Amino acid sequence: MAVDADFSLGKVDVALTPSQRFTEFLQARGKRVTRQRRVIVDHVWSHHEHFDAEQLLDDLRRTPEGTNASRPTVYRTLAEMVDAGLLHKMVLDGRAVYEHDYGYPQHDHLYCSGCQRLIEFSSDDLVRIRDAVAASHQFRATGHKLIVTGICIDCRTSKAKSRHQDRV
Repeated sequence: MAVDADFSLGKVDVALTPSQRFTEFLQARGKRVTRQRRVIVDHVWSHHEHFDAEQLLDDLRRTPEGTNASRPTVYRTLAEMVDAGLLHKMVLDGRAVYEHDYGYPQHDHLYCSGCQRLIEFSSDDLVRIRDAVAASHQFRATGHKLIVTGICIDCRTSKAKSRHQDRV
C-alpha cells in the first residue's frame, strides 16, 4: 500500500463566515446574539489551535473586549458552537478539548499522552481503508474521527534523557 506523502489539511469553501453561521443558528432557536457570544466566536476563530474552556476564558480575560467574560457564558457558548457545527469537542484524558470544525476538511489526530500535544493530519489511505471496511459491512461511511494515542518524539527523547540521568 502506498503511503501518503502529504498529510497536510486542505481547505473547504463555506457560504457563511463562522460568525454568520452562529448568528443564524442562534436566531433559528430564538436565542439572542449577545456581545459576549460574538466576542467568544470572533476570538475562537482568530486562533487556529486546540483549546479547552479554561484556556479560552484566560485568553479572553486578557483582551479588552473579553475582560468581563464569565465562565458560564464561555461554557454555554462552546456547547452552542458544537451544536451549530462550528467546533468539534474531543475528550482527552478527561479534559474537553475543542477545535474548529466548520470550514475545515476531514482530518484525524495524533495525541501525545505525555505533553498532551495534538497533531492534525489527513490521509487518503486511511479514508480508503475506512471505506473498504464500511463496504464490507454494507455500510456507507460519511465521515470519521480518529485519535491515535501515543508518545511524541520530544517526550520519548526527554524520558530517555531522564532515565539516563537517574542512573548517574
